[in-house]
Amino acid sequence: DTHLRLLSFSRNFGHQAAVTAGLEHSTGEAVVVMDGDLQDPPELIASFVEKWKAGFSVVYAIREVRKENVIKRLMYALFYRLLRAMARVDMPLDAGDFCLMDRRVVDVINSMPEHNRFVRGLRSWAGFSSIGVEYERGARAGGSSKYSIAMLFRLAFDGITGFSTVPLKLSIYVGFATAGISFLASVVFLILKLIGSVAVSGWTSMILAVFFMGGVQLCVLGVMGEYLGRIYTEVQKRPLYIIKDKVGFEK
Repeated sequence: DTHLRLLSFSRNFGHQAAVTAGLEHSTGEAVVVMDGDLQDPPELIASFVEKWKAGFSVVYAIREVRKENVIKRLMYALFYRLLRAMARVDMPLDAGDFCLMDRRVVDVINSMPEHNRFVRGLRSWAGFSSIGVEYERGARAGGSSKYSIAMLFRLAFDGITGFSTVPLKLSIYVGFATAGISFLASVVFLILKLIGSVAVSGWTSMILAVFFMGGVQLCVLGVMGEYLGRIYTEVQKRPLYIIKDKVGFEK
């Protein structure tokens, strides 16, 4: 098929890198991003084009129904609502990468140099006029999903940390709340000790306090480490992907 163009990586650089490579090598006035497992129905592209011709720069698909197990459906629903609540830009609910974007939007996304990419977030951040088209997402036409639970969590972290600083602020609030509770508890125990109602000294209470504070500190350090890791990845300035072969680009 002379219309087919293929990019082959030197190794698997991940889903978002693959989407980015496709966008960077596209040349059309409008570009459609979709998965190849037929869960995203190609028939919906006609509706995308109609909306695009009506003046919308971004037309994204909204998943009304997902043919996946209950746990994954709950995790997806929770993630999209958390992201919408925490992000600094307006993130549409239940909208994945399946979409049509105008050339202007694609050029803006291609100009963004960040390494930890969350394409659907970059699409919203660009701020062009957009509209959603609802559809029922079917089951895979064949094979099994390569996205493990760990990979889904990684994608969720990229989305949240890439478009929100709420986790950093939340760690500060947790720290102040913990310090306040500890101070009040200390005052209460001191008063009880002075009036002789109860012996404050106790191995159990001390260990519980140490474990609690240690857990809070580790959580805060973990959040800070997540953002620090993103900074480290960005300053390395390694390419997002390496292309081994190109097919169909000769013309």
